[in-house]
Amino acid sequence: MRVVAWVAALVCGSALGQQGPVIAVKTGRLLDPATQKVRTGAVVVVQDGRIKSVGDAVPAGAQVVDASGLTVCPGFIDTHTHVLLDGDLTDVEYDAQILKESLPYRALRATQAMRIALQHGFTTHRDIGNEGAGFADVDLKRAVAAGIVVGPRLFVATKALAPTGAYGLGGTAYSWELEMPKGVQMCDGADACRRAVRDQISHGADWIKVYADRGYFKRPDGQIRSLPNFTEEELKAIVDQAHRTNRRVAAHSITPSGHAIALAAGVDSIEHGHVLDDATVKLMAQKKVFLSPTLTVSAYVEGARSKINPIWAALQKASEESFRRALAAGVPIALGTDAGGFPWEQINQAEEFRRYVAWGMTPWQALRSATVTAAALLGKEAELGTLASGAYADLVGMKDDPLKDITATERVSFVMKEGVVVVPPGR
Repeated sequence: MRVVAWVAALVCGSALGQQGPVIAVKTGRLLDPATQKVRTGAVVVVQDGRIKSVGDAVPAGAQVVDASGLTVCPGFIDTHTHVLLDGDLTDVEYDAQILKESLPYRALRATQAMRIALQHGFTTHRDIGNEGAGFADVDLKRAVAAGIVVGPRLFVATKALAPTGAYGLGGTAYSWELEMPKGVQMCDGADACRRAVRDQISHGADWIKVYADRGYFKRPDGQIRSLPNFTEEELKAIVDQAHRTNRRVAAHSITPSGHAIALAAGVDSIEHGHVLDDATVKLMAQKKVFLSPTLTVSAYVEGARSKINPIWAALQKASEESFRRALAAGVPIALGTDAGGFPWEQINQAEEFRRYVAWGMTPWQALRSATVTAAALLGKEAELGTLASGAYADLVGMKDDPLKDITATERVSFVMKEGVVVVPPGR
């Protein structure tokens, strides 16, 4: 209640043209991912939810937040989440959520997921598909912004798009006589796909999510490929309509079969990207198309699914080589976990950091993937993932130094979002 009251007070103060109190956050070591520099004993001065300055002294009369025993950096950004899901390891688990849980129940559970994420230091989410929940993610975004719900700020993609027959409930043999709910919005033909984009934007979508491929298989030559979903005309219509209305497009794409059509259409990010060949990473680097790797969900889901279908084991094995290839080619990699694809209560999203470092990133690069690079993907470089004046006062503190041990990101001891202390220092 105190957090919500504080947010409400800040909103009211701003509405009245009044400035809020000055807050001084004393840090032990301050990591700036933008410059890759470390400052000892720095003080972050905050007012009205924004960073006012970074210096060495506490301004007179400022309220002090003492994080001097911690290593502090900008709040983490997860560019691939599903707050309205809570683990879908199997088709049965997914179907149960879509068929047996009401939208109010799913929204209520999502508030718990968002609280967990924020307590783990994730102050921003790009929530990239709500899996049949209408536009409930737009409501959640608004509730967070209004201080009604405590959680990361959300950039939402609402329903996601797929053509008829390309995405539905799991293969559990429901009767053809039943009209089953869909986890996506289906569209066929360029005009209908353009109309679907307009519909989603009119209801509050910040991003458009498309499923570029499905049906993964291994060819006789050993190459892993998939079935492309949309025609070239359909996908180009989706991207054109999104871009002309200042929205970006994220493409679920696993193999070069999906990458080729998605990149030709002009998408802004590739989600998952298990199989990235040289031609794909070269084009992604040239076009500055972001990769959101979602390695944490891969480790959780694909190990189990490989017992049913060996293609999942092959995809998981291909992921490391693809990640290293993208990193070497200069593809911008933004941290994305696919949280919601695994249970929020069981797995900390921050495990994604350790996987990036294990596969070739430096600790600085891993931190940048969840701050500087993720903010660039969102088009919010001046406001998120930075310590610059005017940026949101989103801060995360750790007892250990993530530059020496990246798993320190999994042990957050202080969280501030927009100048509000969510987790007090030293927890």
